[in-house]
Amino acid sequence: MHKPQKNTILSIDDHPLFRKGVADLIDMDDNLELIGEAANGPDGLSLAKRLTPDLILLDINMKGMTGIETLKAIKQEEIDSLILMLTISDHEEDVLMALRIGADGYLLKDMEPEEILESIRKAMQGKLVISDHLTQLLAKALRDEDNLVEHRSLSTLTRREQEILEQIAKGMSNRSIAETLNIMEGTVKVHVKHLLKKLNLHSRTEAAVWALRHL
Repeated sequence: MHKPQKNTILSIDDHPLFRKGVADLIDMDDNLELIGEAANGPDGLSLAKRLTPDLILLDINMKGMTGIETLKAIKQEEIDSLILMLTISDHEEDVLMALRIGADGYLLKDMEPEEILESIRKAMQGKLVISDHLTQLLAKALRDEDNLVEHRSLSTLTRREQEILEQIAKGMSNRSIAETLNIMEGTVKVHVKHLLKKLNLHSRTEAAVWALRHL
């Protein structure tokens, strides 16, 4: 009988002690495996390209190449990994920038270790992972934008795009959406790209938060 394949994780953080804590935390879950660590953005980007982990934990406040710059670089390389920001910063600018570039979640380092581990598990299932007060922050920013952005309306979406948006709001991954709607995963990705453009949104996370308020 084959053992289930573990979900692989890469940790990018310039604090050795915190990386050690993350390693110990991940080691507590038999379904997770830490396959790489990096102390800076360039090394993290190199490892991400070489290892293509299932999930990347990324700090924001790093010396030299920041976490935001590293996130941009990873996205530009089209590395197909989930990316969770794991940082001490709860500044609105950092949160919005990270999520709009395409981070799949935003966690704070002052969370309880068990909460961080549970958030990682949820992210692996394709669910939206962001602390409650940061979700409220993002929702407020989107509400303020709604007053400035014309035509941000469900009526601009096709029926299929609305169906996919509903699944995104439930925290479903592209793969899960494809299985639910009986379409190809690549087709889901195309629809997600189109609906984000139509709604003038920058990421799945923004789409999920916006959809929860409008569906």
